[in-house]
Amino acid sequence: MSKRIVLTGGGTAGHVTPNLALLPELKKAGYEIFYIGSEQGIEKKLVEDAGITYYGVSTGKLRRYFDLKNFTDPVRIVKGFFQAKAILKKLKPDVVFSKGGFVSVPVVRAAASLKIPCIIHESDLTPGLANKLCIPVAVKVCCNFPETLQYLPPDKAVVTGTPIRAELSEGIAREGLKLCDFTEFKPVLMVMGGSQGARSINNAIRASLDKILKDFQIIHLCGKGNLDPSLEGIRGYRQFEYLDEDLKHAFAAADIVVSRAGANAICELIALKKPNLLIPLPTNGSRGDQLLNAASFESQGFSLVLKEEDLTEETLLSGIQEVYCNRQSYIEAMSKTSQIKSVLTILKLIEEQATRK
Repeated sequence: MSKRIVLTGGGTAGHVTPNLALLPELKKAGYEIFYIGSEQGIEKKLVEDAGITYYGVSTGKLRRYFDLKNFTDPVRIVKGFFQAKAILKKLKPDVVFSKGGFVSVPVVRAAASLKIPCIIHESDLTPGLANKLCIPVAVKVCCNFPETLQYLPPDKAVVTGTPIRAELSEGIAREGLKLCDFTEFKPVLMVMGGSQGARSINNAIRASLDKILKDFQIIHLCGKGNLDPSLEGIRGYRQFEYLDEDLKHAFAAADIVVSRAGANAICELIALKKPNLLIPLPTNGSRGDQLLNAASFESQGFSLVLKEEDLTEETLLSGIQEVYCNRQSYIEAMSKTSQIKSVLTILKLIEEQATRK
C-alpha cells in the first residue's frame, strides 16, 4: 500500500512553490500526493498545473486590524475545518505538510483532530499568525533562520531552510539572454517584487531606467497588471508580469538581483548564489517580517539592504553598484551556508512521521 500525503498552504505563491519543490522527491519516495487549498486562491491553478489532485475548502483571512470581514471570516474558517475534516477522512493520509498561509489553519487543525501527524513550515524569522495557531498541534516545525528557534517549542523546531525547486538551478544563461534579446557583453540586473509585484520598486526602477541602463541590462518581473506599455521596445529592458518555465533561465542570466525580502524569494537567491539588494516591505504594509528576514541575511553577508523609506533614485543606484562591485564577497558568503539541502531534510521528517504506526 502506497504512502499518502496531503500538502496545504496558500494565499500567495510563496506559500505554494515550496510545496511544489517537494513533489519530485515525494513521488520518488512513492507517495500519493493530494493538496487542500482555498477554493479560488492562487494555489489552485499552480497545483493543478503540476498534475496534483486538488481540493478546495472555505477560508477566511486572519487579520490584525479592524475590518468588517473579521466578523464573517471566522465562520468561513469553521466551515473550512469541517470540509477539510471530511476530505481527510476520505483520503486517509499518513501525514500532512503545511507551508502556511490562512488556508492552512482549518486543514492542520482538522488533521490534528483526526490524529494525523502534521509538519508545518515557517518561512519568516518570526512565526505568522496562521502558523501560531498551528504550532500547538504540529509534531514538527521547520524554519529558515537560526533566530527563529527562540520562538518555537524546542522539541518541535528544526532549521531546514526552504524547499527550492530543483529546476531553478538548471537554467542556461544564454537562454535567458535570448529570451530578452540581451547581449552577453553587459551585466544583467533582475528585479523582482514578489508574485504581486511591488509598486514602489517598480516605480523606482522605471524612474531610474536611463541611468541604470548605462551599466546594466534589466529583466523586470513587475507583477500581474503592472506592465508599462510605454517602455516596450527599449533596448536592454524587458518587463514581464511573471515568468514560469523561463524563470530559471532569467536567474541564470542575472548577475545581481533587486528583490523584496519574502523568505522564499531570498532563499532562492541564496540557493542560486545571486548577489542581491533587498528592499523589504515596510511595517505599514506588513507585520515587519521582511525587515527581520533582510536584517538576518545582511548580518550573514548574503545581502545588502535598502529600507523602502530610504528608497530614492540615488540610493537605488548606489545600492545596485555596491552589490555589483562586491558581488564576489556575497557569493562566497552564500556558498558557506548549510541550508542548501532543505528538500531532503524535510523529506526525512515526513518519512519519520508517515512510517510511524
